[in-house]
Amino acid sequence: MTAASARVAALWFPDWPVHAARLDGAVEVGADGLAAVAAGHRVRVCTQAARLRGVRRGMKIRQAQAVCPELIVADDDPERDGRVFAPMVDALDDVASSIEVLRPGLVIVDAGAAQRFHGEAALEMLVDAASARGVDTFVGVAGEIATAVIAARVGAVVTDSPAFLANQPVGVLAAEEALGCDQAVVDALTQLGVRTLGELAGVDSTAITTRFGLAGQRCHRIARGAPDRRVAPELPAPELSVDYVPEDPISRVDTAAFAARVLSARLHARLHAAGVSCQRLRVRVRVAGGDILERVWRTRRALSEDDTANRVRWQLDGWLSGGGRGEIEYLELTPLEVAEPEERRLFGSGGSREAAYRAISRVQSALGVDAVVQPRVVGGRGVAERVEWVPYGERRDDVRQASWCGQIPPPLPARLMGPGHPASRLRIVDADGSEVYVTAEALLSGEPYALSWGGNRFVLRLWAGPWPVDEAWWDPARARRAARMQVVAESAEGTVVGWLIAWAGGQWRVEAAYS
Repeated sequence: MTAASARVAALWFPDWPVHAARLDGAVEVGADGLAAVAAGHRVRVCTQAARLRGVRRGMKIRQAQAVCPELIVADDDPERDGRVFAPMVDALDDVASSIEVLRPGLVIVDAGAAQRFHGEAALEMLVDAASARGVDTFVGVAGEIATAVIAARVGAVVTDSPAFLANQPVGVLAAEEALGCDQAVVDALTQLGVRTLGELAGVDSTAITTRFGLAGQRCHRIARGAPDRRVAPELPAPELSVDYVPEDPISRVDTAAFAARVLSARLHARLHAAGVSCQRLRVRVRVAGGDILERVWRTRRALSEDDTANRVRWQLDGWLSGGGRGEIEYLELTPLEVAEPEERRLFGSGGSREAAYRAISRVQSALGVDAVVQPRVVGGRGVAERVEWVPYGERRDDVRQASWCGQIPPPLPARLMGPGHPASRLRIVDADGSEVYVTAEALLSGEPYALSWGGNRFVLRLWAGPWPVDEAWWDPARARRAARMQVVAESAEGTVVGWLIAWAGGQWRVEAAYS
């Protein structure tokens, strides 16, 4: 395998989250190789064997296990993906010097430098080093980083980038997150009849930028094989670099995690003061004996403080757990690529999400973690009980998402109305003016015709229900009997409203409104 004119090699580890789970012992993959990683009760990644059985990304886990009962599922864990991948990258150090991690499962290497040192065997040596732990590796070589990443998906050595890209489907731009292409833009291009990158490259760049902005410009540059940067170039920014010298050499992973958090906070304080965000970060350490170890991490989106701390921790964990490296005596973080935050470019110099996160963190530090809460969706029959408030930033895995007997069918209302408030009371009558109520058998006493709420009268156009609710009957303190209905009504002025109403305690009340 030769690549005389190419300078970038991309090493792609397909389905990496599954391999990371296997290597970390989180899942035991049998000889049939039927395994998947799930996030949000849906398949995030699955093996080739599972795909051959009909499993697809985005498929609900229940559906995936229906088409493939033998499927073994592991929970998604980005921390595990990065931590297990760090030693895989370290194995490449003996072959290449310029290595850059685009994401766990995908790295790029300066192939030209490696080939000048090792000759024609350089790429074979890279593949052998990457496959040492039994994980399949695909290599793509090209003159540009983006082209090499695309070539890795088909294992190609590209000497003519425009000719190679011309036949690639436009969907490949969204297939790899490291390319940084917007899925909505790719979908729009497909709907407009653009099927290949060659067709996209044939469209005038000004027209693409005018229609899709910077996201479209990014897609167009990749499609035409525009010149790209070098792998991990030296772009020192000493005014933004931060370093840390521990009192005692770091030998434990938990101590390294603390150092990563402290140093990340200092780095982002400098980035915030400079009004920039980091997209490419170099982690450099000096270990006992004087050896220098470094690794470059890159993301298409700006690194948050948590993202930075996690990547530093993954890397330090890999170096410490790998053995033979020695204790860490010095740690340095250097942003190799910074940019003005997108929020500022689009909407002015207002506060960013990162600034909001720091403000929330300060409030929680002063008043406790429960001082700032955020909503999350849980299981339940009604609407109010499906919203649970948890401390901001807290992640809980015990979400009750199972099917609930008697739950309100979709679509769910968008606004809660406070059913305990007197203003939520309403009255429903039939065509003769008699009140309509719910009987002991959970049936309506008559055919609903109109309702009055406050001083307003509405004629019912559609209704569904009632759905009885008999909760916690075994506990008198929490017992609740009610019946819910969905109604659509129209006022005399022609205003149409949609409500979720409930009958409880001999009274109709508005629980929520549909917008």
